[in-house]
Amino acid sequence: MNNKLKTLSLAVVAVIFTGLGLHAQTVPSGRQMDDPTKRDTVRSIAAYFIPATKSKKTPDSQGFIQRWLLLEPIDKPNRSNTVFTDSYIREAFTTVYFPNQFTALPKDGEKVKVGEQELTWHALESKKFNVKLFRFAYGLNKQVYGVLFWAVTVVNSPQEMKNVRMAVGSNSASMWWLNGEEAVILSGDRRMVMDDCVSPRLTLNKGKNIIRGAVINGPGMSDFCVRFLDEKGEPIKDITISCE
Repeated sequence: MNNKLKTLSLAVVAVIFTGLGLHAQTVPSGRQMDDPTKRDTVRSIAAYFIPATKSKKTPDSQGFIQRWLLLEPIDKPNRSNTVFTDSYIREAFTTVYFPNQFTALPKDGEKVKVGEQELTWHALESKKFNVKLFRFAYGLNKQVYGVLFWAVTVVNSPQEMKNVRMAVGSNSASMWWLNGEEAVILSGDRRMVMDDCVSPRLTLNKGKNIIRGAVINGPGMSDFCVRFLDEKGEPIKDITISCE
């Protein structure tokens, strides 16, 4: 084929692709397409979070919990999310990275040492129903890929509530505890979908209940959402959320 015919053929292909709303170019990977670091140079969490206060805070209109203590990301290199099997994430999430990891309630501004990293806890309220961990890390100039996040919050219940379920969505794998007992595990490479996994029946104690969560991700975005559902599957909203 001579050069004129090659040029004509390429032009025809370009017209066809354009007509279909496509582009004759290599499609980048999901990580590249979703990566805001390629277009967003503003390093701030202000668009997604506000500092948590001590004022009364209830779940949002759909029951989602928005007030959390978030630890800056722990370095946990993974080139792919396909490795997040049940056995892998159980080992990753039960490893002790810092003192009193499963017992103490952290404080805003408290620092912990994980290997060579010095990481800080931040008491924040998400502006959305989901907690955007990628934006949390990116806005604080922290590592965004190959990371493990810890999240803690306190749910205050006006009375004992039996047969409730914790409903969680996360990107990517995660594991959640209520009052020190495992409640939900989400394994594999997944995108966040509300109520993606629901716990067995649980009891919310009257007064303080502590939720702990761990979210791990290799490439791509990171976020989660958590709420409680009653026996009828309706969101529980008559609780308050605090960081202490």
